[in-house]
Amino acid sequence: MQLDPQIAQVLQALDAIPPMETMTLEELRGVYPPPTEREPVGEERDLLIPSDEHDIPARLYLPEARLHAGLTIFFHGGGFVIGSVESHDAVCRRLCNLTGAGVLSVDYRLAPEHKFPAAPDDCLQAVRWAAQQAPAWGLDAGQLVLAGDSAGGTLATVTALRLRDEGGPGVVGQVLAYPATDYHTPPTASYLENQVGYFLTRASMIRFWKEYLPREEDAQHPHAAPLRATDLSNLPPALVLTAQFDPLRDEGEAYAHRLLDSGVPVTLRRLNGMIHGFIRMSAVSDQARDAVQYIATWIQRAMMAR
Repeated sequence: MQLDPQIAQVLQALDAIPPMETMTLEELRGVYPPPTEREPVGEERDLLIPSDEHDIPARLYLPEARLHAGLTIFFHGGGFVIGSVESHDAVCRRLCNLTGAGVLSVDYRLAPEHKFPAAPDDCLQAVRWAAQQAPAWGLDAGQLVLAGDSAGGTLATVTALRLRDEGGPGVVGQVLAYPATDYHTPPTASYLENQVGYFLTRASMIRFWKEYLPREEDAQHPHAAPLRATDLSNLPPALVLTAQFDPLRDEGEAYAHRLLDSGVPVTLRRLNGMIHGFIRMSAVSDQARDAVQYIATWIQRAMMAR
């Protein structure tokens, strides 16, 4: 199987960018430029989620045509080090309009300034606060879906684990787009096959993990690497999307199979010809655009199945 031709063009353009593992932190955070165009939604609000030590920025998107009363809580990708509400603004706007439901995008704290477990702590707090606030937004706190891509997919499933173990609230689904579910070493086959040449490299993942974890032994903690969790039962239904040419492909699929083995309903889709980060590529990739539509349809079904 070869690269999707449209994605091959994306990679050609990305060749001008130095490898992420060689960039300074400031350069790295410039990898995601702010959006130049914004798809209209019915309403958007920049919010601050109260927490014991700090406020967590977030952005709420509400559709013009309300089809469902549910709320998708979205955690952006970026290796726990980069990314923001702005970097994934286009994805959240598209999901809001396609699902006809609310989307709350969470600006959790980033490493290396705020190491593990700062990000999962923020995500847990955001979900609990959103469940309390949902009725004031005209939304149903019984129809919460967690979603994220890459590191955000990790945070979505870690948050699902913590909600199960730490008193809720309940959620009706989790969407995990090419999540990091385990440490980089020992490497999987996909880590070795795709370690260079497809923008996200094994070396950049090693860098991200080093900046995220206070100590290497923290990689054993299931709130950092959810594939290490001993019990994956009684978790919400999951949609897991992986990409053929992605170092993280195999660990995402391994997590999906572990969920299945634990009795959790799972839809697993591998997008052949695609690379890590594809849900942000809808403007230049037909397959990426179709994937976001698929996610939205899955979210609608999860909300209706409540």
